[in-house]
Amino acid sequence: MKNKKNFVDELLDWLKSIIITVVVIIFMFTFVCRTARVNGSSMLDTLQDGNFLLLRNFMYTPKQGDIISANCKGLNKVIVKRVIAVGGQEVDIDFETGNVYVDGVLLDEPYIRNATINDEGGFNYPIVVEEGKYFCMGDNRQDSRDSRSAAVGLIDREDILGKAILRLYPFNKIRFF
Repeated sequence: MKNKKNFVDELLDWLKSIIITVVVIIFMFTFVCRTARVNGSSMLDTLQDGNFLLLRNFMYTPKQGDIISANCKGLNKVIVKRVIAVGGQEVDIDFETGNVYVDGVLLDEPYIRNATINDEGGFNYPIVVEEGKYFCMGDNRQDSRDSRSAAVGLIDREDILGKAILRLYPFNKIRFF
């Protein structure tokens, strides 16, 4: 009888531990962090198609230079892009030289794959980013549907899922951002 009671107590302890673990994981992925998958080549060479990212979203305010994941209503999908400018900042792009300016200052963008020479027709530059919105572009500027496109436009704060903090996959390229 004693063995049966020990077995039941141990089983209840295991169930309690499993339930607590599941609740903590659900809480973490609902309020603290999320995951995202990179689809396409718009973030080359920083990120590749199929990369799996861990995002931080708890008490997060997007900043210039952050890699973010967002719901894009115009494309009806989740996108991964880099924040170029935040609300109140002015963006100007010289499509002849490929230079991007924020508040009149040329951006130092060692992460881009190629120059910003494609005008997707979303705006007449320069533009001032509205408060609560973000101007975002992919690092592979000649193969990226981003804020330059009317289909994407400025990203609303409530559409941002979080900041990329860790590339989880592929395992041989795990990296913190």
